[in-house]
Amino acid sequence: MIRNQNKIFALGRLKTGEMNKTEKAYSIHLAGLMHIGEIVFWKFEGIKFRLANNTFLTPDFIIMKPSGEIQILEVKGYMMDDANIKLKVAAEMYPFRFFVIRKCRKKDGGGWSSQEI
Repeated sequence: MIRNQNKIFALGRLKTGEMNKTEKAYSIHLAGLMHIGEIVFWKFEGIKFRLANNTFLTPDFIIMKPSGEIQILEVKGYMMDDANIKLKVAAEMYPFRFFVIRKCRKKDGGGWSSQEI
């Protein structure tokens, strides 16, 4: 466990291919976007980037826009420093647009926010 400003975070990750609650909610959002034609493809943990020897990034989602543009999406409730660094390194190394997706609070209108790396 990691303590950070009175919050406790579990170390590790769910099994490969299993979504946490926020990722599951975002997958439902992506299914809706696909239904209305805003995206034509999405896949959870569908790609793995090599950043260095023994250092990899497996982003949460890869999507394809109708234009053919591929985007890499990382859904985060809280961004740990190592994840932030890996995303920035990947964004510099690979010819895709990388985004951090966060769930907006209900009192702020809900939905999702997107920030390009």
